[in-house]
Amino acid sequence: MSEFDKREEGFEKKFALDEEQKFKAEARRNRLLGLWAAEKLGITGDAATAYAREVVAADFEEAGNRGVLRKLVADFAAGNVAVTEQAIRTKMSELIAVAAAEVKAGK
Repeated sequence: MSEFDKREEGFEKKFALDEEQKFKAEARRNRLLGLWAAEKLGITGDAATAYAREVVAADFEEAGNRGVLRKLVADFAAGNVAVTEQAIRTKMSELIAVAAAEVKAGK
């Protein structure tokens, strides 16, 4: 294997690792976001954990953050909870930093 091939393989492995960590951080962020939303909606205990799983699953329904955002906006509206889309986006930004740090730390 040439030096170029070794470097290319190294870059590919780093890219794969970065993508895996990004995926894990986003899933963790969505779980944390789901727990935050559950609290706002008055959902507690096992139901809050189940709701957080629903939020994580919503991320797979649409590209980007749209599925999660759409679910939370609809659920807050249905529950008559006054949380704006911008407040949700702000919370998402806060929690991605927390989630990325947790993933990096191996939690």
